[in-house]
Amino acid sequence: MKAVGIVVEYNPFHNGHAYHAKQAKTETNADVVIAVMSGQFLQRGEPALVDKWTRTKMALQNGVDIVIELPYVYSTAQATDFAYGAISLLDAIGCETFAFGSEAGRIEPFLQTYEGIHAHQTLYNEQIRQAIQNGLSYPTALQQAYLAVKQAANIEMVDLSLPNNILGYHYIEAAKKYHLQIQPYTIKRLQAGYHDDIDYTLQIASATGIRKALKENLTIQQFMPTSAYEHLIEWQQQHRDFVSWHVFWPLLQYAILRHTPEQLTSYPDVKEGLEHALIKHAKTSDTFEQFMTKLKSKRYTWTRLQRMLTHIYTGFTKEQLHAFEKPSYIRLLGISAQGQRFLSAKKKEMSLPLISRVAASDDPMLALDLQATLMYQLGLSLFSTKKIDEDFKTPPIRL
Repeated sequence: MKAVGIVVEYNPFHNGHAYHAKQAKTETNADVVIAVMSGQFLQRGEPALVDKWTRTKMALQNGVDIVIELPYVYSTAQATDFAYGAISLLDAIGCETFAFGSEAGRIEPFLQTYEGIHAHQTLYNEQIRQAIQNGLSYPTALQQAYLAVKQAANIEMVDLSLPNNILGYHYIEAAKKYHLQIQPYTIKRLQAGYHDDIDYTLQIASATGIRKALKENLTIQQFMPTSAYEHLIEWQQQHRDFVSWHVFWPLLQYAILRHTPEQLTSYPDVKEGLEHALIKHAKTSDTFEQFMTKLKSKRYTWTRLQRMLTHIYTGFTKEQLHAFEKPSYIRLLGISAQGQRFLSAKKKEMSLPLISRVAASDDPMLALDLQATLMYQLGLSLFSTKKIDEDFKTPPIRL
């Protein structure tokens, strides 16, 4: 059996995601679609709108056959590490290809971009170093380095100012750099851009647009498959609100203020005096939005600051970050009947152990996922009387 892998967050699952899963399966002639999905906290440094079990159900009912969890170590990391964790897990479970959505829609510019940067690595690294020394953010530094390589290489390269192209490039970089067998494929994004607001003349909206519409109490039903929308509304009825830093703020504020400045420097990215700014602004902010507005600077992007705050909230230190070199397990969240047939045929060939029940494992990387769920549950208890299922009590979801 042939499997295609996709890297997802489903925050929340929408029509564009259903199209992606369907096209990935069709265009690669795969028998199953395997999604590696972020758990309770996401790459932009924020808690997921709804928990991972709800998002797994959305996926399984709309074209995905197997959902595995991207460990916290990678799901909350910068793009290069996020991509490495995701692609290496898809390779380990037995995917022959991975398919990502992109603004480019063609794989050749991505491959040429990788070769161009690889051939001009010294120039690329030096441009990044100089840009950061000049006080620019890391994404801006990357963009400047990319433009320098493009001019030097004089070849067609993909536009790395666009968010999905950026992730797509890092997926390919991970596969090439670590000599993985899995092969890349890309599918052109339809209609809505990554950050676009919803447009009611269309059937596809970005997850960002859908989340914004939910905050403004606008209807979003036309942009989601029926079953995914029903799960979203059921969550809202059970918990009265969706998860965000806005509702987690009291606990995040406490997590910051319980530390001394010196203690805060034990967390990833807390440096250059940020430890003092974190405490100062946490003391004087009534909301997460106020806090972030005060903390934001030219040097640190909103996303980078949120990832930093996620680690403070969950207790994930620099020491722990550097303790892990690669994924050590495949955590199964959900499976269809077709997915079960794939696992039965391929399980012995997988290069990492498959975990379906966490009680049977003492893996330290997995322990961080369990801790993330506990902290997610704690934040949820601020506004909801209904608990989500604990990792220890939840077997993989089966269609």
